Amino acid sequence: MGTHSTGKSTFIARLTHELRRRSVQVSTVVDLGEHAQQLGLPILHNHTWVSTMWFITHGISQEMAQWPHADVILVDRAVPDALGYYRAALAHRSEEPDPDLTAHMETIVRNHSQVYDLLYRTTLDESIPLGTDKPRDNDTTFRELADQHVADVLRDLDIAHRLLRAHQHDQAVADSVDFILDRLSEDVEPTGTPEHQRL
Repeated sequence: MGTHSTGKSTFIARLTHELRRRSVQVSTVVDLGEHAQQLGLPILHNHTWVSTMWFITHGISQEMAQWPHADVILVDRAVPDALGYYRAALAHRSEEPDPDLTAHMETIVRNHSQVYDLLYRTTLDESIPLGTDKPRDNDTTFRELADQHVADVLRDLDIAHRLLRAHQHDQAVADSVDFILDRLSEDVEPTGTPEHQRL
């Protein structure tokens, strides 16, 4: 989770590579932004309650679809990320959220976040430029708001996570591999079949 161009997809790719080198079956749930754009849904600073609910529910659906097919599921933008972006979009537009709709969304995010085994939040390093590999919001104010509001969601909903700073990826990959291998070894059933885990 975290604002755009802070290394989430790169980290996921590196972690996937390291796990596959150790013969761990990995599935990945990719960032849904391009799919949302193809459907005509507003994203980034244009996020609405409807588009945010699509990100949350479609993300959960994608995660569940991968569950039977891998030892580990890596999620590029876990569901709290969508809520953080929604809050950032509202702040960017100086709009107030509907408290009932927001409470509904927060309940889904809080409850679903309990099934993640390990969550990372990237932190904004303004010296790292925006990537050019996919559509980006080049509004630096919104980028900062997204960074702030993703952090606020995790704090407000009391969701445990680790920080992932730009210079700490090597250590985070090593720590994650150790964490995953430990969890997989704990969850081996008597038949030798590992329980499905996800990150």
